[in-house]
Amino acid sequence: MTQDELKQAVARAAIDYVVDGEIIGVGTGSTANFFIDELAKIKDRIKGTVASSEATASRLRGHGIPVFDLNDVTSMAVYIDGADEITASGAMIKGGGAALTREKIVASVAKQFVCIADGSKLVETLGKFPLPVEVIPMARAAVMRKLAELGGQPRLRTKPGTDEAFITDNGGEIIDVVGLSILDPVAMEERINQIVGVIAVGLFAKAGATVCLLGTPEGVKTLTF
Repeated sequence: MTQDELKQAVARAAIDYVVDGEIIGVGTGSTANFFIDELAKIKDRIKGTVASSEATASRLRGHGIPVFDLNDVTSMAVYIDGADEITASGAMIKGGGAALTREKIVASVAKQFVCIADGSKLVETLGKFPLPVEVIPMARAAVMRKLAELGGQPRLRTKPGTDEAFITDNGGEIIDVVGLSILDPVAMEERINQIVGVIAVGLFAKAGATVCLLGTPEGVKTLTF
């Protein structure tokens, strides 16, 4: 099976976690896009969605799926999103699609976090995938110096084909930290969150996934945490 076929398989499996008549939180990225396409097939069963990015909101609306502002939502049954890396304990690196801050916010309101990923995303130790950190633009250099002290090499994410900083939906910039081996994800998340100028770090460890649907050639495996 191709990687896209594995992503489609977990996207289909995630429909089982959709609660009829409820609002569903939807993540950002290629795997989340497959889920949106599957969700469109049962859109009449749900009240609507909350999107973790402008791109996701646009794709949902393109399918005729209602999108609510999170400020107007008091509860959410489930948040469904992909991951760049996930461990057997449910800790994740997210933010390859630059939506880490909104993903964290939406996930924090949901009663359950279902991670959907192909098998290549399951790792023993987080850090091979560059760790995204969203920052206030004026704090970029100061934050990069602090991140370098953690043992990684911070790099400013730029717009494709340019030297210009990539700007998130929140008006922040993204620093990708390469070369980390994150043995204690919770401690690392807390430490980076305390750096002045950081908006959010793409470590989802203190509040990680509750379920992971992992796409493998043998079928979709369910991990619970």
